[in-house]
Amino acid sequence: MNLMTAGALAASVLLAVPAFAALNQGAKAPDFTAEASLAGKDFSFSLQDALKKGPVVVYFYPAAYTGGCDIEAHTFATQKASFDKAGATIIGVSADSLKRLNTFSSDPNYCAGKFPVASDADGRIAASYGLKLQPAEPGMTDVRGQVIDHGFIPRTTFVIGRDGKIVAAFSSEADHLHPQDHVTKSLAIVQHLQAGAAP
Repeated sequence: MNLMTAGALAASVLLAVPAFAALNQGAKAPDFTAEASLAGKDFSFSLQDALKKGPVVVYFYPAAYTGGCDIEAHTFATQKASFDKAGATIIGVSADSLKRLNTFSSDPNYCAGKFPVASDADGRIAASYGLKLQPAEPGMTDVRGQVIDHGFIPRTTFVIGRDGKIVAAFSSEADHLHPQDHVTKSLAIVQHLQAGAAP
């Protein structure tokens, strides 16, 4: 399969970029480095470094330990081997503190130590991708009963090609996607990219 065919196939499995996102398909993805957690341990995630290995799925989500985000993290974790096979890296990004993410990233029911999640507490990374941090309602709690004291980033996924350009972008808000649909769609896209890059 040539690259043009792969691009056409990728386009067929994604919906339009959400209206609220400033970035379009084909735009250069903003580079970022962020404090992140993998299996409960802090490290510094670099998008630039990750792209050296292949495409990167950057998925923004509202908050750890909330219904849809828990489903999404669990689904990414169960499909991690398929993303690995396609040569793709997964990075989740939310405004959660690193302390919350250390627990979430290692929780066997969610990230299960299989992929990292990064803290974007001030919404700087989200803003660079055209996403606005939305305030949480006062007194809102997570599934563990703990108060959520940070803003929410709209659930939006960007698939970034190895060349640093956005291959696809989709959101729950604009495209009416369930959390697990973000996983299914991004996996299909990176698999098509891999097929297109194959000899």
